[in-house]
Amino acid sequence: MKLGDISEANVQLQSPQATLSMQHHISLDQLQKAISKAGGYTIAENQNETRHSLNEGKPASWLATYKPVLLIGVYLLAATLLPYVKKDFTMESWMPNFMAGFFLTFSFFKLLDLKGFAQSYSTYDIIAIRWSSWGFVYAFIELGLGIAYLLHIKPLLVNGVSFVIMSVSIIGVLQSVFNKRKIKCACLGVVFNLPMSTVTIIEDALMILMSGMLITQLI
Repeated sequence: MKLGDISEANVQLQSPQATLSMQHHISLDQLQKAISKAGGYTIAENQNETRHSLNEGKPASWLATYKPVLLIGVYLLAATLLPYVKKDFTMESWMPNFMAGFFLTFSFFKLLDLKGFAQSYSTYDIIAIRWSSWGFVYAFIELGLGIAYLLHIKPLLVNGVSFVIMSVSIIGVLQSVFNKRKIKCACLGVVFNLPMSTVTIIEDALMILMSGMLITQLI
């Protein structure tokens, strides 16, 4: 922060990673000299996550940033609603199918780089911060929930697990958003560079709402 052109810095030593917001570009050598004063730390550029919008002076638009999430939402809605063209629509039958698609899709992107997801998840999730292996477990829990919803296995138990898992998950998301931490959301693994925002809150809240509604119908 003493370099002047750094407007915001978020450092996670557990992962480890650093997210820097710059008003003007600062070379890696300058950054290395600055952090070397704090101890034996080194810094390297993450080629996969560096955003070059600073060169143009314009940040990416909201639509461009959240395009992957929006496309996934459209595809899931289309895939789960089209079967009702030939039969009556009911929320009770539609919600499990949508949740199956949601969990299977999101777990797929997490499993593409499971280690990367676990590291990113440990920067904000309240369990993963304390137990770094939770990210590995969480990805497979999502996969299992997706399969269970698809096959309609023990609906009350599955919805109960979904409600608890997503309720715990949203705590770290809320903390990050309310504290205005500019960190990467791991909802789609590390494939896409999605910032933590209210969109992430909506995703988790939607799953909590649906699982809660299904639980009340099953009891």
